[in-house]
Amino acid sequence: MTFPLLPLVSGQSAQETIAALAVVGHLLLPLKSVQISKHFLHQFPSSVLVDIDATGNSVTVDQLVELLNAGVRQVVLDADSAQQALDSGLPSSRFAVQFALDSVPDNLLQSQAAFVFSQELSQDALKKYGRDGDRVIYYRSDDLTQESANRLAASGYFPIISAEKLTTSLSDNSKISIGEIFTATLTTDRPDGLFTTLITAPAPSYTALGVVYSSVESIKTAIAEKLGVYQSRKRKDELWYKGKTSGATQELIRLEKDCDSDVIKFVVAPRDGFGFCHHPSNFTCFGDGELKQSGESFGSGLAKLDNTLAQRLQSAPEGSYTKRLFNDEKLLVAKLKEELDELIEAPKDGKDEVAWECADLFYFAMVWCIKNGVRLADVEKNLDIKSSKVTRRKGDAKPAYIKEDTKEAPKETPKEESKPELEYKMEVINAGDKATDPALIEKALSRPVQKTADIMKLVLPIIEKVKKDGDKALLELTAKFDGVTLDTPVLKAPFPEDWMQISDDMKEAIDISIANIEKFHAAQLPKEKIMTVETAPGVFCSRFAKPIENVGLYVPGGTAVLPSTAMMLGVPAKVAGCKNIVLASPPARATGKLTPEVVYVAHKLGAKCIVMAGGAQAVTAMAYGTDSVLKCDKILGPGNQFVTAAKMYVQNDTQALCSIDMPAGPSEVLVVADGNADADFVASDLLSQAEHGVDSQVILIGVGLTKAKLAEFEAAVAKQAAVLPRKEIVSKCLAHSYTLLVDTYEEAFKLSNQYAPEHLILQIDDAAKYVPDYIENAGSVFVGALSPESCGDYSSGTNHTLPTYGYARQYSGVNTATFQKFITSQDVTEEGLKSIGKAVMTLAAVEGLEAHRNAVQVRMDKLGLL
Repeated sequence: MTFPLLPLVSGQSAQETIAALAVVGHLLLPLKSVQISKHFLHQFPSSVLVDIDATGNSVTVDQLVELLNAGVRQVVLDADSAQQALDSGLPSSRFAVQFALDSVPDNLLQSQAAFVFSQELSQDALKKYGRDGDRVIYYRSDDLTQESANRLAASGYFPIISAEKLTTSLSDNSKISIGEIFTATLTTDRPDGLFTTLITAPAPSYTALGVVYSSVESIKTAIAEKLGVYQSRKRKDELWYKGKTSGATQELIRLEKDCDSDVIKFVVAPRDGFGFCHHPSNFTCFGDGELKQSGESFGSGLAKLDNTLAQRLQSAPEGSYTKRLFNDEKLLVAKLKEELDELIEAPKDGKDEVAWECADLFYFAMVWCIKNGVRLADVEKNLDIKSSKVTRRKGDAKPAYIKEDTKEAPKETPKEESKPELEYKMEVINAGDKATDPALIEKALSRPVQKTADIMKLVLPIIEKVKKDGDKALLELTAKFDGVTLDTPVLKAPFPEDWMQISDDMKEAIDISIANIEKFHAAQLPKEKIMTVETAPGVFCSRFAKPIENVGLYVPGGTAVLPSTAMMLGVPAKVAGCKNIVLASPPARATGKLTPEVVYVAHKLGAKCIVMAGGAQAVTAMAYGTDSVLKCDKILGPGNQFVTAAKMYVQNDTQALCSIDMPAGPSEVLVVADGNADADFVASDLLSQAEHGVDSQVILIGVGLTKAKLAEFEAAVAKQAAVLPRKEIVSKCLAHSYTLLVDTYEEAFKLSNQYAPEHLILQIDDAAKYVPDYIENAGSVFVGALSPESCGDYSSGTNHTLPTYGYARQYSGVNTATFQKFITSQDVTEEGLKSIGKAVMTLAAVEGLEAHRNAVQVRMDKLGLL
């Protein structure tokens, strides 16, 4: 919404005030004044967005979720409450944060939240906090006058003003006129001082009706009278009340302006049967001819169907099919069921048939809605509410529509005296059972909690120590955490032969893996050195890739030594052409040296050096640099929570000027298996990730499994786990891992996409046909029974540095482009200046950037193009 004002209304019961201010398009209500319910938003005009003021209240995350799920657009919070909301994972764009001072923490500055201030900011601060207009900045004070409200709005603020102090009247000088606030922000370059005005229909069509012109007086009058009132250009001293002579006036629903404040949008509701154009056959001014025949509807698609059915409810001839549908409820219900069945069967005949049958179902569904007094705009408002929810519902069908699920977890076998001490058991949840508590499924798809704040308290002193003392700090921390005393924190290339003594078999395995990884990642390089597009005659825009110069690759140690990570990070860096490749890996406590396989990989990569340190100290050294460690431009690689916390810290510190690959959490896998899957294969895939660490997680989604098949899977897991060297870790991991039972592949992929796994393994019939269409969120996919995750970890060629903890929703795994930046260029010829020069000057002038405009004009003047 772009009306530069946020009215604060006393409560949801103030319906007269709400109706009077609906033209603004958004309202703010105090938290204590509202009662949230399923249909909370339906008591407000459909054009109005509702915000809630929760400042000064002790509000829980659950309360915030309830507000947002009810369709509240935005909640205003104090800074502390906002931080709690963001830490809980709620979207920052749904909050406005109120500050006592003009000091904003960096983490909130990086968010998408709006800001609320009670004092005016300097121009520089307003520009910084407002991100040049991308962030809404509210101003809140009880002492605003008409003059100060106008000035603030014109400066770019959205004043928050109590509705009791506002008026839409032209004659009430005792209150603040919302019309004056709106018009105070407008600009125009027209000699007559008028504002170009776009007229549109309201929801659901939002059809563009025509373009007219407004004046300050006509805008204020339109707001006061809630009508489509514009400025007459033929009679400059007169206002033009659209449709007044015919009696077909238009109700003003909402008023907006564009981002440059020189174009206004009126959303108006025309009278049925009348258009906006002065030609009676046209609904709009764009020659649509939609009113040529009496009773014909305007618009297209669902909006036109909505209007047509609403008319036919009143005027359909007796005996007509539509009249029968409205009058014969049994017939209409039968047609709804019939069309739903036909839609379900349609995919076998192709997507065109699906579209056809879906249109049929929409038709009969809209007949049902219109018959019961519901219009498409009402339906769309509920869709908007559903799409704004911040939590997911279980989504099960009602009992009458699903098969009775008889697949229950097998009863526990009697305990035997020889039962091993450790248990290797995953909790089983029947996700397809209507009686299953949705909270159980949500719990299963939630990762083990990482207490970031607690970890950061431990990490920050390490970061500060390394920043301050450099190499000295690295040596001290390596001795403290790894139990190894070193003379230097860095092993420089060329690396000593005795540091990479490995077997010939190991060398061959590494060489094969590097070759495959290099082949796959080299194929990802741009096909052309420079991509050029002639965007306008004589204007050549180009894009080309350049490697990131200095990259730091973190290779974990600790409970598992991972030379494969050195390959997965180093090979794409080498393929991309990075000038300096720096590895970091902790030395082994037993030998005091680095893992020889890691040193061999670094040698094959042509790495500059290896930092012999782990944890937050290694990340810090590469981010800021030390006497021995080259400062890196980007840091990549998995690690524990301390490594992740350090990476997140340095990427947000402008002193570091260092980016990272992605946030990271513990390893995880999700296996989808059906009744034909090999139990030993399934068990091996689950355990391959369970052995990573106690905070790892594995999920099995079983499709149509019998009790016997599920028992087979469980037995295979227990049998294989019992002989693993890391069985204690496996046991603890499986204790917070889950098996989810579903009936269909569609349900399985829905749950998988919701979880967004790091590794997705498909042990199902005809697995390849589900890739890529059924997969929305996953780090890497392993297709079919013979594609274990282990192949991707080592030698197939894809990358194993993948997004975890649900970040597969927005991040890709490491790839060649991860190590590149893409630069654009433009080459403008004389013909090009002729093509775009005037457009550039016009835009620069309206933004008030005279030097920008002049840079084009001096060239065009000399070339004689003006």
